[in-house]
Amino acid sequence: MEQSAVQLLYEALIEAWNKRDAKGMACLFAGNGVMIGFDGSVATGPQEVLAHTAPIFASHPTPPFIKKVKEIRMFGADAAMLRAIAGMVPPGKKELAPELNAHQTLVAAKQDGEWKIELFQNTPAQFHGRPELVEEMTEELIRIMNKA
Repeated sequence: MEQSAVQLLYEALIEAWNKRDAKGMACLFAGNGVMIGFDGSVATGPQEVLAHTAPIFASHPTPPFIKKVKEIRMFGADAAMLRAIAGMVPPGKKELAPELNAHQTLVAAKQDGEWKIELFQNTPAQFHGRPELVEEMTEELIRIMNKA
């Protein structure tokens, strides 16, 4: 049951991103929860997450994530880690852009009965020197995209 709640938290985060909803994203973070973006930028706490994402959504046509949860690991009853892979189809395109593939890690903790994000990290999956791994990840995400 707790694993489902953690997955729902991740799904809510991705849905907020896909809707370009900075407030919706920010409210999912714990008071000192950290977001590390694709470019390495860091925002701590809901206010910084909001201040960081709102201008991005206002000035850039951010593509939605295509994602697949790979693992949810519980650390007791009140802490968990979720690992996923994600890709994006740039605006005006029909295919995933492999250079935008990422590993996503979410660490969550239950506070006062509610799951909150303690860490969300979106790391580029470039696999330097191993193009077959980029292709493998892209193909896996294409299968997810084609099911939707």
